[in-house]
Amino acid sequence: MKRHIVPERKNWRDAAEEYGFTFHTADGEPYWDETAAWSFSLQEIEEKLEAPTAELEQMCLAFVGSAVEQDAILRRLDVPVHHWGLIRESWKRGDRNLYGRFDLAYDGSGPAKLLEYNADTPTSLFEASVFQWTWMEEQMAAGVLPQGSDQFNSLHERLVKALKNIRQGPPYLMHLAHVADSPEDVATVMYIADCARQAGLETEVLAIDMIGTNTVEQFTDQQDREIEVLFKLYPWEWLFREDFSVHLAKARTQFIEPPWKAILSSKGLLPFLWELAPGHPNLLPCYFSEDPRARTIGDHVVKPLYSREGANISIHAGGKAQEVSDGPYEGATISQALAPLAKQPDGHAIIGSWVVASEPAGIGIREGKGLITQDTARFVPHYIEPE
Repeated sequence: MKRHIVPERKNWRDAAEEYGFTFHTADGEPYWDETAAWSFSLQEIEEKLEAPTAELEQMCLAFVGSAVEQDAILRRLDVPVHHWGLIRESWKRGDRNLYGRFDLAYDGSGPAKLLEYNADTPTSLFEASVFQWTWMEEQMAAGVLPQGSDQFNSLHERLVKALKNIRQGPPYLMHLAHVADSPEDVATVMYIADCARQAGLETEVLAIDMIGTNTVEQFTDQQDREIEVLFKLYPWEWLFREDFSVHLAKARTQFIEPPWKAILSSKGLLPFLWELAPGHPNLLPCYFSEDPRARTIGDHVVKPLYSREGANISIHAGGKAQEVSDGPYEGATISQALAPLAKQPDGHAIIGSWVVASEPAGIGIREGKGLITQDTARFVPHYIEPE
C-alpha cells in the first residue's frame, strides 16, 4: 500500500458534471481528489481486504440471526419495541439486501480493523464504482498508471445483477426515495436507479416526503400508485420514529435495505461482535461505554449508537479527549479501541470496503485532516499494481 502524487486529467470536472457527479467540489474544496492515488498489491487486496470483508459480512449475518431471537439484544441496540415484529418477519422471510460498506483501518501493515459498518444507507457509491474505474482506465491510457493496472472494483456489475435478482416474479416498478436537499443522496439514488434500469426494471425517483398512504394503509407515490418495491436512502432508525411508521406493519412494500438491516446499522453491533469473537484479528476491542470493561481498553473512540458523517465522535488518548466532533446525535454510546490509520501528508486515510448482495465488491478511500472522518473528507482513487 503506497500513496502516489499523480497529475489530474484535464477535463475530469466536465466529465463529472456530465455524469451527475455534481458534488465533486464543495465550498471550494475538493471532494473528489485525483492529485493522488493509492496503490496496492494483488495479495494485499485479496488477503488483507477482500477476504476479511467476506468474513466480517458473514459474522454480521450470523449476528442478525441470533439478534432477532433475543429481545435483550434488540433493546440494547435501541430498536423501538413496536418494530421488532417487522424486523423478525423480514429476516425469517429472507428479504434480500443490496449493499453495505465496511469502514476499515488499514495502513499496509497488520490486519485491517473494522471501524464501523454502514449497512443501511451508505453513500460514496457512484465515485467508488463508475467514476473511479473511468479514472483508472483513462490514466492508464495516458501513461500515468502502469499498463496492466487493475482495480478492486466490481461494484457496477454486481449492483446490476443484485437488482435483477432482488425480487422474484414478473417485471415491476421500483421506486427510489431520497432526501430532497442532499446532492450526494440524490446522486446516489440516481445511480442506483440507472443500475436498476440496466437490470431491466422500470424506475421512479422521488423525495422521501412525497410518499403517502392510501385507504388500506399502503405506501403510494405522487400518482397514488402503490409502491411495490422501495429503495430508500433514508435510515431505518429515522423511519422507525416517523409518524407514518405506524403503517409499516401492514405495508406490502418490499424495502431495500430490508428492515433486518436496522440491526446492523447501529454501532451497538461492534461490542456484540467483539463479545462473540474476542481477539479476532479484524476487530477492535469494543464495549458499551457504561460497561466497566470499557475503561480497560486504553486509547479509545466514543461513538453514539446512531450517528452519521463522523458526528458526535470523540477521540481519547493519553487520558484526555484529543479530538471531538459536534453534531445532533445523542443517547447511548460505545467505546472502541483507537486504531492506527494510514497516514497521508495532511492527515489520515480510511478504506471503505463494499459488499453487494453480501459479497465483497470493491473499495473506496477517504482522506481526512483529523482522526475523525467527516463529510469533508476527500475521495482518492486506487489501483492494483500489475504483477
